[in-house]
Amino acid sequence: MAPLLITADRMIMTPAGTPTRVVSPGYVRVVDGVVAEAGEGRPPGAPDVDLPDGLLAPGLVDLQVNGFFGHDMVDADEAGWRTVVARLPETGVTAFLPTFITAPVETQAAALRRARDLLPHLPDGTRVLGVHLEGPFLSEKRKGAHNAAYLTDPAPAAIETLLETGLVKLVTLAPERDGAPAAIRALTAAGVLVSVGHSDATAAQAEAAADAGARMVTHIFNAQTGIGHRAPGVAVQALIDDRLHPGLILDLHHVAAKVAQLVFRAAPGRVVLVTDAASSAGMPPGTYDLGGEPITMPAQGPPLRADGTIAGSGLRLDAAVGNAIGLGLDPAAAVDAATRVPADLIGRSDLGRIAPGAAADLVWLGPDHRARTTWVNGQKVFGGGS
Repeated sequence: MAPLLITADRMIMTPAGTPTRVVSPGYVRVVDGVVAEAGEGRPPGAPDVDLPDGLLAPGLVDLQVNGFFGHDMVDADEAGWRTVVARLPETGVTAFLPTFITAPVETQAAALRRARDLLPHLPDGTRVLGVHLEGPFLSEKRKGAHNAAYLTDPAPAAIETLLETGLVKLVTLAPERDGAPAAIRALTAAGVLVSVGHSDATAAQAEAAADAGARMVTHIFNAQTGIGHRAPGVAVQALIDDRLHPGLILDLHHVAAKVAQLVFRAAPGRVVLVTDAASSAGMPPGTYDLGGEPITMPAQGPPLRADGTIAGSGLRLDAAVGNAIGLGLDPAAAVDAATRVPADLIGRSDLGRIAPGAAADLVWLGPDHRARTTWVNGQKVFGGGS
């Protein structure tokens, strides 16, 4: 693997022990797929790649991807998985958690076994960091697009079955369900990130979930209790509890712009940008699939169930970063929310930053904040780069 030297007009850098910041100009030297050096200014010698505009950032990390490019991850065949892994770099994403929504526990377990068996056969592209199970331990009152017939309590036997493959890295659950506190403790002890979501919990119940080990809130304000001034819910606890990281679908449909600004101001350094992308993402308007049931992708806005319920999104994560910057967020903070913060949250401190020792997963975002070139382990997997 040949060394690689990239210079950039503007670059996001995370120096050891200091906050992420934008440097202009900046450079990164890659050796054997790892960042060997990152610095401000111009390095000695001619670069292999010079980026004259836009922004060089760490590769984006998405913790919630139901599907993309016409394929629903839970039931996609190997060809579907290969398509998603090979093409997600077009959106700047270099690592992700395929997300399986509510289904019977044994159905999810079978899907996890299929995923385990096909992962070794996937092409170079976006890293699969594990699987996010969004359900079936959710609230019927806040089910959103999930099938209520399959919702259930997180019994110990169900948790044991779902952890069998070792692929599960994140579980979204409603902490008010019977057995949830014990399940949160068991999942956390197994190294699984627990996220509060699709929940009718009070703020006190969400706080108890954090006490038990939960560290994230799934798509804040969507399918959860909110900011009642006399009846605070999950969203309130997500904003005021420094232990919790609110996931945010920043397509400006799921959460209005001013409310998104509130989230960033109330929880600086804790927000995790996610897409919650459905199989319709990256595709033209039409009918697609989410968790075995149809969804319709309109010409504008997110995909919908037949009853009008929002069902995932058509969002690209690079667009979410651009939307955050458009709301006035500092570019370093916007990029952090889609890179370092989610990577650290799932225990991958080798990802999501441009710093010596980190994996050389990089994306060149153009002035429009769309991915122009993407590298994984220092190898170009999408775009140009001259």
